[in-house]
Amino acid sequence: MPASYETHRRQLELILVAWGMAAPAAASTAEIMSWADLNGIDSHGISMVPVYDERRRDGKIDMRAEPLVTRETPVSALIDGRGGLGHANARKAMELAIDKAKTSGIGVVAVRNSAHFGACGFYAEMAVEQGLIGMVTTSASGIQVAPTFGAQARLGTDPIAFGAPGRPGEPFLLDMATTTVAAGKIRNKANENLPAPLGWLITAEGKPSTDPREVSKGGFMTPLGGTPEGSSHKGYGLGAMVNILSSALSGATLITDPMHTKKPGTQDIGHFMLAMDPGLFRDPAEFRADVAAFCDTLRATRPADPDRPVMVAGDPERKNAAKRRKDGIPVGANLLDKVREIALASGAPWIMTN
Repeated sequence: MPASYETHRRQLELILVAWGMAAPAAASTAEIMSWADLNGIDSHGISMVPVYDERRRDGKIDMRAEPLVTRETPVSALIDGRGGLGHANARKAMELAIDKAKTSGIGVVAVRNSAHFGACGFYAEMAVEQGLIGMVTTSASGIQVAPTFGAQARLGTDPIAFGAPGRPGEPFLLDMATTTVAAGKIRNKANENLPAPLGWLITAEGKPSTDPREVSKGGFMTPLGGTPEGSSHKGYGLGAMVNILSSALSGATLITDPMHTKKPGTQDIGHFMLAMDPGLFRDPAEFRADVAAFCDTLRATRPADPDRPVMVAGDPERKNAAKRRKDGIPVGANLLDKVREIALASGAPWIMTN
């Protein structure tokens, strides 16, 4: 039976504390991970526990690290994540960006020396909840994506999120990988021994593959668009943009650097956070009304299939969240077994059930 959101979140918190993370940081990180699972972004929540466990045991993530602001102006800041898990680093960065936007109209914060931080959308939504526009990007640890016309992996999933306030509780909230699909969705297929859909992966020879383990065999993930004929150059270009904002701006190791993720004691992932007050340009209430009306008009588009109405970014996640708050958050049996084994080996109490 799926666990309730509260049990799901608490289980993650217990594991993080058992790993040595301070209680406040563990509660915050567990909230962000559970937000992903609640919203149906199953690739960035509890499914990351085996990955984080491996990286911490390999000395690539310091669970006790706390972020440090190393450079600051009225509208910007640079944060050193000090080798810690990315959630606390990114949350502090967006909190700082929001504070600056409320004072100066805009806040931009870059983070270096960090690690995976979960779903981008959580941090963009932080800005939205304060009536601000939010934009978030992050570099990735895995080099799994070949550029358009390339036969060598150079990029990662390199996600981007953008949020804008509209009707209360219904913001425009885009959260996307710049690949055809997030790596975690491929990982989840592998966890459950299921094939991946065509278009997600190609072999080392550039041929289509449905094997979710294809990347480990020398193949690649595809940029958004899938093929040159499908305009994969657009996903390729967006991925490059994300790395410039996240790593070149912060000074984190570029994904194309041979030392990427290989520095002692850190993965050195980079993040970028922007918060902007629409009041710089016009009355904020009028801006929000326009966003709401715009989204409503898009939703009112005549659907090609009456059973599949048109939605806008954020709608599917809100629908998932409403269902999972009521029915619980499902976790695949194989993944749940892995997480239980890790929890018990770490000395964390196990409170979830199959």
